[in-house]
Amino acid sequence: MTPKPQPFYKKPWFLILGILLVSFNLRPSITAVGPLIPMIREDLGLSNGWAGFLTTLPLLTFATFSLFSAAIGKQLGNSKAILYALVLILLGTVIRVQGGPELLFIGTGLTGIGIVICNVLLIPLIKHLLPTQIGLITASYTTGMSLFAAVASGISAPMAIDLGWGWRGSLLTWAGLLVLGILIWWPQVKLHPKNKKTADTHAKVNVWKSSLAWNICLFMGVQSLLYFTIIAWLPDMLVSRGFSAVEAGLILSIMQMIGLIGSFLAPMIAVRFKDQVGIVVVIGCMYLIGFSSLFSQTHWVNYAGLALAGLGLGSSVSLAYTLIGLRTHHQKTTASLSGMVQSTGYYLAALGPLVFGITFDIFHDWDFLIYLMLTCSVLFIYFGSKSGVAKVI
Repeated sequence: MTPKPQPFYKKPWFLILGILLVSFNLRPSITAVGPLIPMIREDLGLSNGWAGFLTTLPLLTFATFSLFSAAIGKQLGNSKAILYALVLILLGTVIRVQGGPELLFIGTGLTGIGIVICNVLLIPLIKHLLPTQIGLITASYTTGMSLFAAVASGISAPMAIDLGWGWRGSLLTWAGLLVLGILIWWPQVKLHPKNKKTADTHAKVNVWKSSLAWNICLFMGVQSLLYFTIIAWLPDMLVSRGFSAVEAGLILSIMQMIGLIGSFLAPMIAVRFKDQVGIVVVIGCMYLIGFSSLFSQTHWVNYAGLALAGLGLGSSVSLAYTLIGLRTHHQKTTASLSGMVQSTGYYLAALGPLVFGITFDIFHDWDFLIYLMLTCSVLFIYFGSKSGVAKVI
């Protein structure tokens, strides 16, 4: 008797497709904002400080709800928690374009909560369901995340200006991708329900008492601060140098597109070695050279430097996620470390866009952005070297 064919939604490739679609939805609601900040600021009468807070707010929600995401996954099951998180991102995307500053900030906060639940729970989900493919799947989903971050940066201003949709219509466009992600992920809730309680012989580890965990936290924080500050303020800096809003968004998009190479290759390279100190130093040097190029007023020097910095940005975020899996023995420890790293890391990252926005309001000097990036590049190398050692928690 011929066995009944397995439904397509039960096959591994459909799970991987779902993971990719989830990843596609984890950055556009943030990176689409940077090129639109001048329009939002003018329309709603926001100061530079409040405009910076618009990018900082998701990071604060990342940091706060990272602490609870592992518990939410344990209570609901990782698959169901990720589904609810996608719905929350969709809700926030719709709410934030419906009115004035209040709804803008409320909706942005909701998208941040949904994003961080997915961020934290995808890592242990991959370690549990695809344990032999951690490097490949982590590379794929972080590349997908970076790809759509770049796409959102590049097309948000053209949609708002060239298509005449305004900043509200431009941001609302991403609701379509969220609906698709929800539909594709839905079957995973039944296929991978909440795990039943079983005897656990694994000794519980308090990651908050681990020096290695704290180094990974600070590494995550520095690389996130670099990423989100550049996403928020680079377009404005370029506009001040004579670029149009569309050109500035396109440059930011190309920079992130180049970062896709690093985003995909970094985890694949990292898992081949016992320690990851060497790759950290290489990425850090890319940052130092790349951000230093912004002191030049010559456009081609800026282009070359931002391309190098973009390669570093793509590499560092995927490397940070990979280190969470590589530095832990057990799935539960992975979830705990993921929550801790993303909480403390994003609290640090949240300072970047806000502090620079306030600083710029006071001094009106774009060189402070470059100094901040170079300082963080040095810290990136230091904490990355501490996190890349061949140890586990």
